[in-house]
Amino acid sequence: MSESNENHEFVPTDSATLAVVEKALFELWEVANQLSRIRPARDQYYRVCLFGSARIEKDDPLYGDVRDLTQALAERGCDIVTGGGPGLMAAANEGERLGDPNGRTRSIGVRVDLPFEQGANPFVEKLYRHRTFFTRLHQFVRLSSAFVIVGGGIGTLLEAAMIWQLLQVRHVTNVPLIFVGEQWRELLEWAHKHMISGHNGFASAEDLAIPTCVCDIKEVVAVLEPHIQAFQK
Repeated sequence: MSESNENHEFVPTDSATLAVVEKALFELWEVANQLSRIRPARDQYYRVCLFGSARIEKDDPLYGDVRDLTQALAERGCDIVTGGGPGLMAAANEGERLGDPNGRTRSIGVRVDLPFEQGANPFVEKLYRHRTFFTRLHQFVRLSSAFVIVGGGIGTLLEAAMIWQLLQVRHVTNVPLIFVGEQWRELLEWAHKHMISGHNGFASAEDLAIPTCVCDIKEVVAVLEPHIQAFQK
């Protein structure tokens, strides 16, 4: 049975056709995997990716804290990468613009098609668009030199967990992952309780030591400073 709506159309297919489609998809993914191994010898600027809630309003203190953070990072010559949307993403992109009045660094947004979010925030200077979260998450990894996780919901948790696991299995190396605030400290406490305490052994102590957890967003620059300086040298 076929069904359709204004965005998608589903048509009936037989098993032979599905097999051909599945084989073609796997071949395309293999091409993408091979191409993703090609990276520039060196990025021009250190790129800090910030993940956080789209729901935070501009008058929220956290908005100002994130804007101040990325302003300080841009002043140190860092590009800023976000999901390109509203809330804390807009705060981060705005901070980059304030910290880089001469247009030396870039404010990057990596968007995904969502019915309830239209377009990028006005502070994005370089925009990428994706149809799926899968390809979008991959580009975050390819673009970024460090990741900062601030207050957020399910989407922020997804992004943080993906980076954490890639560091765990060493598909990504030498990339700082910084959790900011009580929300993420309690997540680490939960992970210690349920993943390594008792007889579970779902993770190791080394796995849970991967993220650096700070109480205040003002501590992030101090954590990143040696990485930025090493990159710039």
